[in-house]
Amino acid sequence: MGSSAIEVESLRKSFAGTPALRGVSLRVAPGEMVALLGASGSGKSTLLRHLNGLHRADAGTGSVVRVLGRTVQSGGVLARDIRRQRADVAAIFQQFNLVDRLPVMVNVMAGALHRLPLWRAMTRRFPAAERQRAWEALQRVGIERCAWQRASTLSGGQQQRAAISRALVQEAKLILADEPVASLDPASSQRVMELLAELNRELGVTVLVSLHQVEHAFAFCPRTIALRAGEVVYDGPTGALSSERLRALYGTQTDELFAPAADEAAASERQVPLAVPALRAA
Repeated sequence: MGSSAIEVESLRKSFAGTPALRGVSLRVAPGEMVALLGASGSGKSTLLRHLNGLHRADAGTGSVVRVLGRTVQSGGVLARDIRRQRADVAAIFQQFNLVDRLPVMVNVMAGALHRLPLWRAMTRRFPAAERQRAWEALQRVGIERCAWQRASTLSGGQQQRAAISRALVQEAKLILADEPVASLDPASSQRVMELLAELNRELGVTVLVSLHQVEHAFAFCPRTIALRAGEVVYDGPTGALSSERLRALYGTQTDELFAPAADEAAASERQVPLAVPALRAA
């Protein structure tokens, strides 16, 4: 895999002539858990989307993105095997990206689709080993009781844990988490961040998590990369980010970084009975 899990060189991206990323360069070592910090509009989501090829850099700029030792894009041109490369990279979003009408178990097993033939996905006839892997992933994040509920019936915190379960089934080597706790209550936010830290610590998964609330960076990420207006303005130990230093970096935007989490009552956890019917065998 080489010496870096993520390598970005001179990454530039503009939308309708407005710069979103201005020559961003950074490296993340295998097994690190790094916070990508910044206020709204700093370029965090745009950067993450370049790492798995969902955005292309501006053409002719010399931008290079490498992930897990392989080139994702160079000069705005995606690698030919980009779909294969994405199999090792799990993306976790603020919006959860679950199929609401499908059971949680089926959503979680979607993480295995990259190693299964298409007919199994179309018929939902998953091998027993994959069903077992999905069940164990749900147990690990503590929502196995929700396995056969429709995804739409889960609270926000439960849905985000289902997304983490899907990453476990995927067996991703790198997790890109884009504001994964932005819409969650404080208790759910804490649990989701604890789970990401656990995967990093116990399984060696590299985690790059974008945040706009600095307390989560201090609690879970030894290193922080701070963005402002599409530029890296800090890259170093999280503990060195004093409130004075943050105010020097962000000025009037600093208050956003210390904003309170979502109302705890808005996403209360639901309790459901245990129900584990078997999927159809292959």
